[in-house]
Amino acid sequence: MGGTKRAFQSLNTGEEGMTGLETAIILIAFVTVAAVFGYSVLSAGIFAADKARGTIYQGMEEAKSSMEVKGGVIAASGDGSEVSTIDFVVANAIGEYPIDLTPEGDANNVTVVSYWDENQHVAELSGWSITPLGGADADNLLEMGEQFLLTIPVDSTSVLATPLGVNSVFTIELKPPHGATVVVSRRTPAELDTVMDLR
Repeated sequence: MGGTKRAFQSLNTGEEGMTGLETAIILIAFVTVAAVFGYSVLSAGIFAADKARGTIYQGMEEAKSSMEVKGGVIAASGDGSEVSTIDFVVANAIGEYPIDLTPEGDANNVTVVSYWDENQHVAELSGWSITPLGGADADNLLEMGEQFLLTIPVDSTSVLATPLGVNSVFTIELKPPHGATVVVSRRTPAELDTVMDLR
């Protein structure tokens, strides 16, 4: 019996238990590391959410001042050899902010109309004009509920170097000072009429 007791006592000799202070120190270290990590993750999440919110607001501001084409794109040809003008109607898509469509040539012009086809690129077309339609007022601001007819000259005598003839794909870009760019891309028909609705 005495030998068994001594055997059990020899098993427990030289072993020390962990004190409460050591446990507390390890626990505090874990909590501190977790708090720092959690703060870093939270800060990164807040920063990402803030950037996303800024992007959304910027997109909404752009959308509030966007135009859209209403109806068809009409081309006119005086002599049947080339297209002389392109007409289309634009409206304020959402109507939050007015869009300044003061024509080129006026000192207050801020909207740029560009043109290109397979033969040429004109970064800023000259001579384009607007005509208020329906209940639009007389100023050059495209406001909510208003529609403007844009008349864009594309004749080779004053605007283009190469005439816009038959079976030609062309693109017109209307770039206001703020908001999205309106892109109109069409193909001229195989035979030019005096007035054509382009597809």
